[in-house]
Amino acid sequence: MNRPFGIYVHVPFCAHRCDYCAFATYADRDHLMDAYVDAVVQEIEWAREKGLATASSVFFGGGTPSRLAPEQLLRILDALPRDADCEVTVECNPEDANVGRLRAYRAGGVTRMSFGVQSTQRAVLADLGRRHGIMAHEQVSRAVHEAGFSTWNMDLIVGSRAESLEDVRATLDDLLGLEFAPPHISCYALTPEPATPLGQDPARHPDEDATADAYDLVGATLEANGYEWEEISNWAKPGHECRHNHVYWDHDDYRGFGSAAHSHEHGRRFWNVRTPDRYIAMVRAGESPLGGEEVLDASTQAFERDSLALRTRHGVPVEAFESLDEIAHLVKVADGQVTLATQGRLLANQVIVRLKSSN
Repeated sequence: MNRPFGIYVHVPFCAHRCDYCAFATYADRDHLMDAYVDAVVQEIEWAREKGLATASSVFFGGGTPSRLAPEQLLRILDALPRDADCEVTVECNPEDANVGRLRAYRAGGVTRMSFGVQSTQRAVLADLGRRHGIMAHEQVSRAVHEAGFSTWNMDLIVGSRAESLEDVRATLDDLLGLEFAPPHISCYALTPEPATPLGQDPARHPDEDATADAYDLVGATLEANGYEWEEISNWAKPGHECRHNHVYWDHDDYRGFGSAAHSHEHGRRFWNVRTPDRYIAMVRAGESPLGGEEVLDASTQAFERDSLALRTRHGVPVEAFESLDEIAHLVKVADGQVTLATQGRLLANQVIVRLKSSN
């Protein structure tokens, strides 16, 4: 059987750069959009000429893919080779979630939407530098339903110094109380990256204990409401898991297109140049936009495969460890598989370093 193959398209444009963001995104490059789409389509054509595999999933991430006009995004999608039942996900800012845009996506082949809501509490959104209002989750839910999407997700971020445990509980109540609640919810711990405004302000750095309490509350609440834990940061109702995520978690191959996009094929990892300006210039000149590459030896591939699997509900075979004695409180063992216990999810690195393949 053919293994799943994912395609990731990086869209580096943003209306505003959030205080915690360290991704390759730009709030002053919208004038490059047409040229960028041209370049991505050209890069895809080159890859197809060399035998680009047919995608089982496509993910438009960023940045903010919804900064592109629907016809621009769909022009890229139309250039990609896809299975008949290919999952196609588009990340979208809540403020861009109007019914017309979402209907255009769906008519053009998009099957799944992802929205970075982060919180429904005003002080938390302000601290994160988010610009959408506290009622954005309601607007998103209505628009997704009216556009006819059956599966979609919302992202949350916990750990802001402005966020109390009651704020987390209120956000969960808001999301789960929707008439059309998201069937997939992701929750990420706020991370102060060095080059970001958040990272450069120690007074705003998350408190680890408070973040752990918030994460535990999210997990317990979602699992009590019919969501199954899927991976450290993801919970989904049965049948609403993100197929593209599993391409990464299962260590399958994927190809990235666009500036700063990463790829992994047959043990080789490679990535494109970081800035959209340079990416466009190289493609226009007929040059590969390759920025770097590395070939992973067998031991590195084994470690990556095990460490990714351990983050999921499927876990790894018990034989992947020499001993579980020192981490018995962080894991569960059943049917020969080791998975993270609830208390081990935020301490996963302490478990991962004890994998045989980490040596």
